Amino acid sequence: MEQSRPKEEWATPSVPETVTDEFTDQVAAEFTGEHLVPVEPTAELTEQVVLEEEKVKDEIEIQIDLLKDSDWVVRREAAITLGEMGDERCVEPLCHALRDGDWQVREVAIDGLGQIGSPAVELLIKLLRDWDVRKYAIAALGKIRDERVLDPLMLQLRNDEFKDDAVNALVELGEPALSRLIKALKDKDENVRKQAVLALGRIKHAEAIAPLIDMLADSDWFTRLTSAAALEAIGDDRGRDAIKPLLKDPDMVVRMRVERILAKWKKQPAGC
Repeated sequence: MEQSRPKEEWATPSVPETVTDEFTDQVAAEFTGEHLVPVEPTAELTEQVVLEEEKVKDEIEIQIDLLKDSDWVVRREAAITLGEMGDERCVEPLCHALRDGDWQVREVAIDGLGQIGSPAVELLIKLLRDWDVRKYAIAALGKIRDERVLDPLMLQLRNDEFKDDAVNALVELGEPALSRLIKALKDKDENVRKQAVLALGRIKHAEAIAPLIDMLADSDWFTRLTSAAALEAIGDDRGRDAIKPLLKDPDMVVRMRVERILAKWKKQPAGC
């Protein structure tokens, strides 16, 4: 007669209410006879991670120091490298590089801030208060797809000295700026309306066609003229038909421009 085995041998291990990966590994180890070795970060692994972080930090510091070099080529390469790193710690030194005496360094600093993106927005908006660097801050904001850049850029349309820079930045943003620019077509400030028309003509989005057609009836001759030119740039047939009444516009300059636009369109097949 077979002897009964000890109870301990038949005892079923208690199963926790929630089965975890650790419990599964433990059961598998009991069946295979392997000893489960807990995986814990080793001192070597921790040290390696720390060293990597220090390496990045050291590289950033090296490039920041190179931004002070007397050779503009070295400064330019440092600004490019900082932008490619994309680290938030690179924002302040790149903003400082916007004041560099060489335009090529300023240009790559603008691009670098655009690469870093949203982390640079707050400091760039603050720099808009500084006349000396405002132009470059506007250009950098135009490279960042972040809704926080729109209001400050739209505000610059009211600034005679920097309105062209703001238009360029809004055009660079493209579609994200459309709704604000279309709304600006109804602005009380004539100059803001003009700049909005110019920007929409350069963005060339179909959503702007109907609002631009409405602007053909604006009281200002230059706004009518630029609206017709914007519709020409977009190239939609609706614009072609809408500007025809301007052949009888009271302003001679508007009439002449519309004649040239229609003559150019006449040489093209409809829909081109």
